[in-house]
Amino acid sequence: MIRLQHIDKSFDSRAVFSDFSCEFESEKPNCILGESGCGKTTLLRMLLGLEKPDRGEISGLHGRPAVLFQEDRLCESFSALRNIRLVSPKLPRELVLEEMQKLGLPLLPQPVRTLSGGEKRRVAILRAALYEGDYFVFDEPFRGLDIHTRDLTQAYLMEKTAGKTVLVVTHDPQEAQAWGGTILKLT
Repeated sequence: MIRLQHIDKSFDSRAVFSDFSCEFESEKPNCILGESGCGKTTLLRMLLGLEKPDRGEISGLHGRPAVLFQEDRLCESFSALRNIRLVSPKLPRELVLEEMQKLGLPLLPQPVRTLSGGEKRRVAILRAALYEGDYFVFDEPFRGLDIHTRDLTQAYLMEKTAGKTVLVVTHDPQEAQAWGGTILKLT
């Protein structure tokens, strides 16, 4: 169980969290749902240790996270294959190419800067999904994807992360429901 107890977090005297407590289940999907600006990404950043709470305790997360940030954070001059293998260099080339095909990504060696926004997002998704992390953190994973591609990609991620701890940020209630796990609604 992942626990946040009595968390306070402010930025420039603006309180984002005040005496906030919650729990997330291990080995299951957990969605953090809410409107823009309600603190979803700040919550993830605190769970990852990238932000420190002003007060309170966070416990229960152990090991290495596989993270998909809101931004794709790709090396623009590298190919999709090289971007994916950058964090998992021992992955066989053939396996990565098979996984790329499952998400409809071009197998050409062109730099990712030449790909569409949706293709770049799927490269970032694959890089996180194929990383040998102990748990997964996805911040608005399907932003910029059309409905068909989103559904395909979500099904792929759900299959890849089955039985693992997953923390997903979204502002889409249908997307949160589709994960089928615990939903925390922030306001």
